[in-house]
Amino acid sequence: MPIDLSVALGAQIPAREFSWSASDVQTYNLALGAGNRWTDAAELRYVDDREPAVLPSFATVAPSFHETEPPKVKFDGIDIDLAKVVHGSQEVIVHRPIPASGKGSISGRITDIWDKGSNAVVWREDTAVGSDGEILWTARSSIFAKGEGGFGGERGPSAKTELPDRAPDFEVLTPTLPQQALLYRMCGDRNPLHSDPEFARNAGFPNPILHGLCTYGLVLKTATDTVLASDVARVKGFRARFAGVMYPGETLRSRIWQQDGELAIAVTVVERDDAPVLADVVLTHS
Repeated sequence: MPIDLSVALGAQIPAREFSWSASDVQTYNLALGAGNRWTDAAELRYVDDREPAVLPSFATVAPSFHETEPPKVKFDGIDIDLAKVVHGSQEVIVHRPIPASGKGSISGRITDIWDKGSNAVVWREDTAVGSDGEILWTARSSIFAKGEGGFGGERGPSAKTELPDRAPDFEVLTPTLPQQALLYRMCGDRNPLHSDPEFARNAGFPNPILHGLCTYGLVLKTATDTVLASDVARVKGFRARFAGVMYPGETLRSRIWQQDGELAIAVTVVERDDAPVLADVVLTHS
C-alpha cells in the first residue's frame, strides 16, 4: 500500500543542509517575470547583482534549487507515483527577512494525512534555520494524491476563506510567457508534468501545466508590487490553496482586498472564463 498511516503520520523528514546565492535569487525572480518593467527602480531591486529582493516564496525552492532530477514522493510509510500527485496548498511564514545569500538547514515532519475516499491529502511542515542557528521560515504544504485514498484515515476539514462582500480594492492582470514553466523548472523543480507533453497527457492534462508554486510566486510578487510598493520585507506570510490548473502563456487575474494587516486575494485565469487557479489566498504584512 502506498500510504501506511501507522508509519507515515508524524514521520520525521531528515534534516538537510542547503545554500543559495544572489544569482539563485535573481534566477527565481526572473522565473516569476521580474524585470518586465526594466527601467523601474522598484522592479530592478529583484535583479540587483549583490542584494536582490527576496520574496518569501523563495523559501519554497531554496532547499532544492540546485537539484536536476524529478522529485520523489517517498517518505516513511508513503510511496506515491509522481504522475498521481499535484500540489494541494502552500503556506510560508517568514520569521525574519530572507537574506540574498546564505546557508541553512531544513527539517520537517508529516503532520496530517487525510483520506478523501478515492484520493489522499498529505500535509507536511518544514522549518528552515540559518547558519546562525536562528529560524528563517516555517513552511506548511499539502499534496493531493489521486487514487491513493481508502486507507482508513480521517477525512479532514473543508473550511475555506470567505472573501469580502464588496468590490476589490485592486484588480491586476499578470501575463505569463509560453516558456514560463521551462524557466521556473530551472529553480529546482524538474517534475516532467511541467515540461514533457507526453507525461502531462498520461497524467490527464492536454499539455504541460505551470507549476503551482510558480503561480503562487507570481501572485505574491503581483500583490507585493501593487499594494506594498515592492517592499518584500513587509511580507510576513503567504498562503494559498491550488484550486485549478494554469497553462503557460495564460493571464492571471488577481482581485485584491485590503484588510487589517492582510490582503485577501482571488486568482483566476482570464482566458478560461476566469476559472479559479488559487483560492483561500491570504498575504499577511506589516
